[in-house]
Amino acid sequence: MNPHQVTKDFESALCDYTGAKYAVTVTSCTMALLLACKWCHGQHGDMITPWRNHTVTIPSRTYVSVPMSIIHAGFNVNFRDIAWSGYYPLNPLPIWDSARYFTSGMFNMITATEILLREKGVFDKFLCTSFHWSKHLAIGQGGAILHDNDEADEYFRRMRFDGRTEGVEPRLDNIKDIGYHCYMSPRDAADGLSRLSVLPKHNDPLPNDDYPDLSQMEVFK
Repeated sequence: MNPHQVTKDFESALCDYTGAKYAVTVTSCTMALLLACKWCHGQHGDMITPWRNHTVTIPSRTYVSVPMSIIHAGFNVNFRDIAWSGYYPLNPLPIWDSARYFTSGMFNMITATEILLREKGVFDKFLCTSFHWSKHLAIGQGGAILHDNDEADEYFRRMRFDGRTEGVEPRLDNIKDIGYHCYMSPRDAADGLSRLSVLPKHNDPLPNDDYPDLSQMEVFK
């Protein structure tokens, strides 16, 4: 019996609920954002992306790990006083921090930022969500990248699993990237699958009025 089958079942259920082609579960929304940012920065293989030399703009009032994930991935951060509700884009990347919004069909919701990206020929979308105890799907910890990119999906699944290929013994694997140990445990996946089965179809955005102004913190100056 494969103990990680329940993780696959949970990810499949997440796709059904959100409308995403793929759902890659990890240990937190922070790790979801980091992996998505690293993909967009092109820190793997010979991939060259149009965003590598960009500065990423985010609201100045958000969770402190968001700019840290952006910086760890190799980008610079620009803070702006931007009002937001539920989710916001990491401009100009096709990434959204959706830690405070999780509802059915959310992947297919079109935003102004997504329209602008499509006008530039960018059709990728990476929604990063949270399963922290204070969020809609309150597992206690965990997060996921909801997306529709075939190549990125293979990358995310390796990176969350120490750079390994899932299902392949380490002695037989050809590890290509320095990965992270951030895959979701089967126990958390089972809890998430159970909670998702009774989660309402519609959930309002959670409040976000308790964040400090990160632009004033010494660490980001």
